[in-house]
Amino acid sequence: MANRHLARSVVLQVLFERDAGGGKMTNEEAVQRLADYAKEFGARESDMPFMKNVLQTAIAKQREVDDVIVRAAPEWPLEKIAAIDRNVLRLGLSELLYADRTQVPAKVAINEAIELAKTFGSSSSGRFVNGVLGAVYIELGEPGKNEGSTRKKEATKSGKILTEHLAGAVVYAKNGDETYLAFVHDIFGHWTISKGKVGDKPEISDETIEEAAVREIKEEMGLDIMIREKLGENTYVANDSKVEGGKKKKHVTYFLAESPFSELKLKQTGGLDDAQWFPLAAVGDLNFYDDTLKIIIPAINLLAQRDRK
Repeated sequence: MANRHLARSVVLQVLFERDAGGGKMTNEEAVQRLADYAKEFGARESDMPFMKNVLQTAIAKQREVDDVIVRAAPEWPLEKIAAIDRNVLRLGLSELLYADRTQVPAKVAINEAIELAKTFGSSSSGRFVNGVLGAVYIELGEPGKNEGSTRKKEATKSGKILTEHLAGAVVYAKNGDETYLAFVHDIFGHWTISKGKVGDKPEISDETIEEAAVREIKEEMGLDIMIREKLGENTYVANDSKVEGGKKKKHVTYFLAESPFSELKLKQTGGLDDAQWFPLAAVGDLNFYDDTLKIIIPAINLLAQRDRK
C-alpha cells in the first residue's frame, strides 16, 4: 500500500470515529487518535505532518464540505449516506477544495478517495464517491485535466478551442472611513469575484468588455459600478458539452470598480448562494481560489495605496 494512501486511511479512521461520536471529539483528541492509529497501521513517522494537515482541514472545513455534499447529491440526505462514504467524501472534498494542488492534484484527491471507498465501504461505495466528487470536479472546471497532454495544450495555444470572453470586477465601496469589498460565494465554499459573459445576447453582442463588467455586476449583485482600472486577465479551459470537442477556453478580464455602499441583491443561479460586503481587514480570512487571489491581492494593494494618499 502506497505511503500516502495508508496515511489517508489513518485519517479516515479518525474521521469515522469522530463522526460516530457525534462530532464531539476535540481537535486535541483527534490528533491523539491519529497518532494512535498511525502506530497501529504502521504509518511512517515522516507522514505525520501530512496526516495531521489533512485531518485538521477536514475537521475545520466540515460544515462547508457537508454543504457541498448536500448540493452535489441532493437525493441523498447527509445523515442517510453510509458513515464510511460520508467521511470518505469529507476527506476527499477537503483535499479537492482546499489542498495545495501542486502537492495534491485534483485527480489524485479524487482517485485516492475512490480507493478508500472501495477498501472500507460497500460494493457501491466507490461508484457513489466517484459520482459526487466527479460532479464537483466538473463544476470546478476540471483543474489539472490537461496536465501532461502536449496535444491538448498545443490545440489551446493554436486557437482550435472556442474562446469565450468574460468580464468581472473587484468591487469596492467606502462606508465612513472604511473600505469594503463585495464578493459572491459559490456552492463549493469559496468566495469569488462576480463575473459573466461578454455579449451573450444578440441585443448586446457589440458591448465592450468594460460595459459587460458593469452589466454583469448589476445583474449579479444589484450594484451600479464605475470602472476605475484594469486588474488583469485569466484564461482556463472548461468542459462544455454544447461545443465541438466538449471544451472551450474561457478568457476573463478583471477590473477594479467602485460602487456605492448599498445592499447586495444576489441573482439566484445554480452556482452561487451568497453575496456580502467585507471590510479590507477581513478579506484575508476568506476562502478563495488560487487564481482569484492573484486578482484580489493587487486590488487590495491598489486600494491601500489610495488610502495612504
